[in-house]
Amino acid sequence: AAPAAAHPHVFVDTGLRLVLDAQGRATGIEVTWEYDELYSLLNFEDLGLDGDYDGKLTAAELDRLDGFDLHWVPGYAGDLYLETGAGPVPLGPPEGRGVSVHAGRIRSVHFRPLPQPVPAAGLVLRVYDPSFYTAYSLALGVTAGGGCRAEVTPPHLDAADARLKALLAAIPATRTETDFPAVGATFADRVTIRCGG
Repeated sequence: AAPAAAHPHVFVDTGLRLVLDAQGRATGIEVTWEYDELYSLLNFEDLGLDGDYDGKLTAAELDRLDGFDLHWVPGYAGDLYLETGAGPVPLGPPEGRGVSVHAGRIRSVHFRPLPQPVPAAGLVLRVYDPSFYTAYSLALGVTAGGGCRAEVTPPHLDAADARLKALLAAIPATRTETDFPAVGATFADRVTIRCGG
């Protein structure tokens, strides 16, 4: 159990807002990430912000912070996954929508456009880091307009924990950090968009 306690390292409260067109098709998702206090503090220190340690930033400091989490390496999916019955739905690169600080926690917002609109009904969204280095919750809520609503199905945590323990048992103790199994999806909420009725 001790190696499992090493993950996750970063905790992010997440909000999702599905954007629809006049035909009820999804055209993109606005994503809000609110980072835990420790990770926020580490970013303040790395960027030389909040010199008086009051957890508040000046307008100039916010300008320096804006977009700090949007410099993604090639292949990074942004920890946001969409699918329909036909399979995965690609997302475009992030478009920054601003950053703020709330009670010492960084809150950043970005928009992920869909290259092609897709019907919103039945769309499935999940937010997770495959490596489980970062843990996401949907504490900031999920919204969808146009007569649609978000149905959130939480993960089966007992089954997810059991799977993680079994996978960790197969890894030498000296390599649990470097070879940590990709279990993030098993700990993720599943959001299904329901429309009408």
